[in-house]
Amino acid sequence: MSARKPVVLVTGASKGIGLAVTKLLLQKFNANVVALARTQTADLSALSSNSLLFIGCDVANEAQLTASIAKAKESFNYLDGLVLNAAILDPMTRIGDNTPISEWKKHFDVNFFSLVTAINSSLPSLRESEFGGKVVFVSSGAAEKGAAGWGPYNASKAAMNSLCRTLAQEEPDVVSVAVRPGMVDTNMQDRVRAEGGSHMSQSAHELFLRVHAEGKLVKPEDCGHVITALSLRAPKELSGRFVSWDSEECRPFRKEQ
Repeated sequence: MSARKPVVLVTGASKGIGLAVTKLLLQKFNANVVALARTQTADLSALSSNSLLFIGCDVANEAQLTASIAKAKESFNYLDGLVLNAAILDPMTRIGDNTPISEWKKHFDVNFFSLVTAINSSLPSLRESEFGGKVVFVSSGAAEKGAAGWGPYNASKAAMNSLCRTLAQEEPDVVSVAVRPGMVDTNMQDRVRAEGGSHMSQSAHELFLRVHAEGKLVKPEDCGHVITALSLRAPKELSGRFVSWDSEECRPFRKEQ
């Protein structure tokens, strides 16, 4: 059994699921955490700890992200897990809306190409991890459902899941899992309710409004518990899989009620 703490890097760590995962890693799972975000929010600052390293980073900037991962390894000497959570929803658009391709490319820079950069920069450390390297992709049901008005997001999350499967094939000693977190109470949900009606189907938009009104949104700390636990102890049999946070496969990683 190792005498050192595992080191996990979390992208999009300043709010929502990323913040919940960062808190859990620090406060419940006794890990060292490298928190990447464009800005250090008050909530993230409040987690001040010798086990937490915040690095301001735009994950769409390849040089910044590569340098941030190098700094993480320099600071903690090891890197055992990645939680690839940073994502954007914009632009909400339909394929026939003539949205400039440059906007689709900006979306993919955040939601897909940053994943490739992060993994490529981290793999040497993940391969050597005494805990067994882990990569957890925070995915979405949109990867399979293809919701109207979410073209870039649907496609980027489908690409994420494909990358997860490929990584599992290419790196058998690194466990790679894509997680569907459900409809989570985050800022992204706020935007969907406020602005999604002009892009989505009426029935889909009404579903988001109803789930919120009925108080049925998933709490970030609930799906976040599964993501956190997987980043430390995901089993090899889940590698390459796309699993829902509330599935039977994830039952051992859910928060005790």
